[in-house]
Amino acid sequence: MTDATTRAADLLKEHRASIDRLDAILVYTLAERFKHTQSVGRLKAEHELPPSDPAREAQQIERLERLAKEADLDPEFAKKFLNFVISEVIRHHEKFQK
Repeated sequence: MTDATTRAADLLKEHRASIDRLDAILVYTLAERFKHTQSVGRLKAEHELPPSDPAREAQQIERLERLAKEADLDPEFAKKFLNFVISEVIRHHEKFQK
């Protein structure tokens, strides 16, 4: 291997290690988030509140789009991601309602 190729391989290894750490952070962060949303779901079920809150969801989407722009992340991707998370949260809340 040339020096440039060796350097590129080292950089690739460093980037991949960072990506692996960030993936772990994402997984643990999502797990923590879902623990809280499940508590919200139980509370809603106990008090016969609807499983979804469209006004809150719209606020969260706006907030996440704003954060995505500040972080230089594609806001459409952030919106799709949050919509996916919200749909999972609502699904969990609906299970608690039953």
